Amino acid sequence: MNWYESVFELIDMRSFSNLWFWIALAVMWSSTSHWVLGVPWDTVMRARKERDEDGEAARDLMDLVRINVNRVLHITNQSGLLITGFVCFALTVMFLTGFIFGKEFAQALFLLGFPISLVAILSVRTARRLRAEQPTGEALFKRLHTHRVITQVIGMISIFITAIWGMLQNMNASVLF
Repeated sequence: MNWYESVFELIDMRSFSNLWFWIALAVMWSSTSHWVLGVPWDTVMRARKERDEDGEAARDLMDLVRINVNRVLHITNQSGLLITGFVCFALTVMFLTGFIFGKEFAQALFLLGFPISLVAILSVRTARRLRAEQPTGEALFKRLHTHRVITQVIGMISIFITAIWGMLQNMNASVLF
């Protein structure tokens, strides 16, 4: 047996039957849901409970939102076109390799990458709205909550589709062997 076979036997390129894939999927959506535009959700909730726009938690939240909005928009303005082109190319390659040529690893990468790219688009859109509106207090909480809920809906749909597709792949693989 050569090194190539040893590595692939150890890694198990059948993604949907691999526990590590499902752990990575859960961690990805858990952390994506927790970090709203780079701001931890517990910080948002602490500032909301404070109910005082001049309180320390509210100031911290507004500073974190401002810093992350500026960061997202700076990256988008400087290299957004290049990033968009690269991501579209990578997703297209993963889609074609996975679903046209039947490579399960590429299918798994596409099912991870495509929904997270939708969240990235949503984040840029929300950052632009926050920069334009510059909300404070309850309006800021509402905008961040809406972003989080939409992210969670995308995550739930993604997990459902990935689970269904993974079960179909595993059932087809068990029929073949």
